[in-house]
Amino acid sequence: MRKRSVFLTLLGSLAVAIIFSAVVLSHAAAPAPASSGYHVIKTIPIGGEGGWDYVYVDSDARRVYVSRGTHTIVLDADTYAVVGDIPDTQGVHGIAIATDLGRGFTSNGRANTVTIFDLKTLKAIGTVQTDANPDAILYDSVSKRVFTFNGRGKNATAINAADGTVVGTIPLNGKPEFAAADGKGTIYVNNEDTSDLYHLDAQSLKELHHWPLAPCKSPSGLAMDVANRRLFSVCDEKVMAVVNADTGKVVATPAICEGPDASAFDPSTGYAFASCGDGNLTVIHEDSPDKFTVVENVPTKRSARTMGLDLKTHNIFLPAADFDPPAPGERRGKMKPGSFVIVVVSK
Repeated sequence: MRKRSVFLTLLGSLAVAIIFSAVVLSHAAAPAPASSGYHVIKTIPIGGEGGWDYVYVDSDARRVYVSRGTHTIVLDADTYAVVGDIPDTQGVHGIAIATDLGRGFTSNGRANTVTIFDLKTLKAIGTVQTDANPDAILYDSVSKRVFTFNGRGKNATAINAADGTVVGTIPLNGKPEFAAADGKGTIYVNNEDTSDLYHLDAQSLKELHHWPLAPCKSPSGLAMDVANRRLFSVCDEKVMAVVNADTGKVVATPAICEGPDASAFDPSTGYAFASCGDGNLTVIHEDSPDKFTVVENVPTKRSARTMGLDLKTHNIFLPAADFDPPAPGERRGKMKPGSFVIVVVSK
């Protein structure tokens, strides 16, 4: 009986150890995969004249909005066909969608306006005046406000999304770039001039914090992992700054491609992305909220510096074009006629 009792005691201890090990392993950081599996699956010829800036994917409505100089192109996210066009968005930079209000918004940098359009018909239903050079644009579903981040104005314009009235302006003391909302009524925006991250209250229109992003310089694209409260700023000198959204601390600085202008995060896969003008898409895995591993640099197309992520299919849409060699004194050559395309990257 004594031997059996000892055996049962040992067996019980072993079972406890196995259970404990399983619990520990279940809470351990997920290892980074060896390859993301992402690659170019399609290049969609669009053609036409004019440059471009941001792309917005409305995953629920299956639409891809592409800014295109003087107008905004709308594609079907599944067939890639052009299904609409929003005219007279002069110097358009970005697109924001308020699904709950049935309205969309474009930031028209050359006209210093926002165009409000109907999501069903894509017809313009109003125009709002902003400060100088509205660039990035964001809809905050908590405050029901649209925010434009004005490059030359060095501030943000807050607009009531339901009726298009301007409700206030937030000074930003430098050139704002891209922004992200946390779903709790606050907004984050990169400041390219100061290399800071600004944290704003969408209701009171007050600055809550601004934090240095060092070693990040000249941040542009910004994305957020809302669940884990992490922000992803892409910066010059091949750096992404991953920031704790509550403390402002830079928790990681993974290396990225050259010439980034957009960032994205896919919560279902744990991948963060940086798209770059050098023709690469950096894929980074979130192993844990403070640990990030660069998985790979996926070749795309030179000049494909902005992107839109489809959270339903996990496809990434990157606009790009071919350019002539720059003339003496030019930073970039002229875009070759008819060369504008959308590069689709997927698994």
